[in-house]
Amino acid sequence: MSPTHTPDSHDLATFGYRQELNRTLGSFSSFAAGFSYISILTGMFQTFHLGFARGGPAFFWTWPTVFVGQFLVALGFAELAAHYPLSGGVYQWSKHVGSRALGWLTGWIYLACLVVTLAAVALALQTTLPQIDERFQLVGDINDSTDQAKNAVLLGCLLIAFSTLINSIGVGLLARINNLGVFCELAGIILLLLLLASRAMRGPGDVVFETHDKGLGAPLGYLGPFLAATALTASYVMYGYDTAGALAEETNEPRKKAPRAILQALSAAAAAGLLLLLVGMMAVSDLHSVELGNEKGGLPYIVKNSLGEPLGKVFLWDVVFAITVCTLAVHTGCVRLLFAMARDRQLPWSTALAHVSPISRVPVVPALVAGSLAVAILVVNVNFPKVIEVVTAVAILWANLAYLLVMTALLVRRLAGWPGRGGCGATGVFALGKWGLAINFLATAWCVFTVVNVGWPREDVYGNEWYHRYGALLYTGGLVMAGGVYYAVGQSRRTGQHRSQSSSCKPTPLY
Repeated sequence: MSPTHTPDSHDLATFGYRQELNRTLGSFSSFAAGFSYISILTGMFQTFHLGFARGGPAFFWTWPTVFVGQFLVALGFAELAAHYPLSGGVYQWSKHVGSRALGWLTGWIYLACLVVTLAAVALALQTTLPQIDERFQLVGDINDSTDQAKNAVLLGCLLIAFSTLINSIGVGLLARINNLGVFCELAGIILLLLLLASRAMRGPGDVVFETHDKGLGAPLGYLGPFLAATALTASYVMYGYDTAGALAEETNEPRKKAPRAILQALSAAAAAGLLLLLVGMMAVSDLHSVELGNEKGGLPYIVKNSLGEPLGKVFLWDVVFAITVCTLAVHTGCVRLLFAMARDRQLPWSTALAHVSPISRVPVVPALVAGSLAVAILVVNVNFPKVIEVVTAVAILWANLAYLLVMTALLVRRLAGWPGRGGCGATGVFALGKWGLAINFLATAWCVFTVVNVGWPREDVYGNEWYHRYGALLYTGGLVMAGGVYYAVGQSRRTGQHRSQSSSCKPTPLY
């Protein structure tokens, strides 16, 4: 059957779009897209030391806390993915349940988040490669924080260049690499858990209730360190699960497969991460080692300390592969969002950004643009020792701000009766039913908490200088203002050109 005459392409046509992308992804590939974005071996190996330094071993409890909050959001996203199986994810969802202006703002913020996340993930090579071999410290002294930042930027730029190339070739090669990467990551995590558990030096109780006297004597006690740890490690790892929804136009039967993939990706990553946190701290020889809380140590130090240098380095190579695949997944999400917004004439140079190569059947220009912007972010911050902390925090803040806009718009629509009888004509797909309103309210409250917590101007996260300490808030304010000005000047004139009315609820046949 011609790709433009399949049931899924007819479904897509009811939203006013024609099938341009290759619809080749199945259930596992859809799951793999979300799982590889979250990527336990990337995020945890990159940010474990940040959470441990602020909360001690008891920062373990930040993981289930963040999972519960994000799972509430994921439930809402799963329902939206079932009703609006469109490329672009959060942009499309906020446009349809909110308004054209809200869709633009959400897409703008999440686009910036994805570019920053692409830069942040690429920086993760610095936490692994120099620990495998110090010769990967290509710039200066491995013990100097400024040289570490410079080397992180260099390694990150090389990885982004590779990701740009793969994302330009086609979704087939990308999916094969992604599927292999997820298989290797899952296998590596299972084996690592078994090996670390077999080398446990202490019981779970000696880990999860040990605070290392963090917050002792402080007005809020341990709550302050707990919130700081929550803002950095668990919050950074557990977002991006919406990627399966962003690839809906390349997924077969996306109304059924995308919602499941969103929930499965988050749940699988959360379970694996929780166990890895626990057995890792149970296995390390000295739970008070200063190496656990600095960039040169962290989780890579635990692996080498517990398993020995040779075996530990084998697992670190698996982490390097996971980081590479995670970078590809983030880059892919950014490309699809650029494509979706440009297709609706929502961005400058929309014609070029929305063009799909007739050879590779992917948008090539967005891949180049996203890669170039991520490299620019790294280069601008090349001499900033806290580049990893700041870029990480900004990415988390913008992701959850975009999530908040979607959840708020959905909550308002629910109060007005959404999805209504039959749910926009979509029957037999994922639905929250009578629990939708309560879950939506709690998810919105969680997003508010996360945005405030991550954006809080903590000196030990953002640095001493005021322009760094308040950097996340200043960057966010500037981002929203720039987007608002662009929309007011350019986009408000294009109301008549918009393809899909955001407030409509078109009956959409299922096949």
